Amino acid sequence: MKERSGTVQIGVGSGNPVKRRAVELAVGEEPPAGWSEGTRVEAVTVDSGVSEQPTGHEETLSGARNRAAAVHAVGERDGTPYDLAVGIEGGVAGFPGADGRFLVMWAAVSDGDRVEVGSGPSLRLPDDIAGRIAAGGELGPVMDERLGTDGIASRGGAAAVLTDGRFTRADALASAVAGALGPFVSAEYVRR
Repeated sequence: MKERSGTVQIGVGSGNPVKRRAVELAVGEEPPAGWSEGTRVEAVTVDSGVSEQPTGHEETLSGARNRAAAVHAVGERDGTPYDLAVGIEGGVAGFPGADGRFLVMWAAVSDGDRVEVGSGPSLRLPDDIAGRIAAGGELGPVMDERLGTDGIASRGGAAAVLTDGRFTRADALASAVAGALGPFVSAEYVRR
């Protein structure tokens, strides 16, 4: 765990306010030990380098890693380097031994030297929604059409709908970010 003096600058590879909120939730209100003056979380709009609707764990995880790398590149280009860069990507994937397709969430956190990853909860999609995505649809618009809403991905997300409000998209994504952030803040990763 690296000591960080001053405010820790964290760039989130998305302009979506839900993803920024997920990082704020994962970091928490109290700065982690060794982060002397807290954190500042900033949205950095970057491309994921994967399809609009990532399919499979590999593509979804690649999108998260690509976003984290792109945040560092933007920071270096603009002369405002980030201590940590976070990439978050949601996708649709299957699991061996489980029926159906699942909404999956992956996060990547990078300090510029190393990248750590974590996943969020996996939620089985209703069969008709999974079928529409398999036919080329994107989860957000498919859910908006089904629910008669607009911009669900920037609000509670499919996670809130599929759990009947038991957690929101920000909550779900925060668990992925917390998993990826763990090696940067927990002493358990540096024990010998």
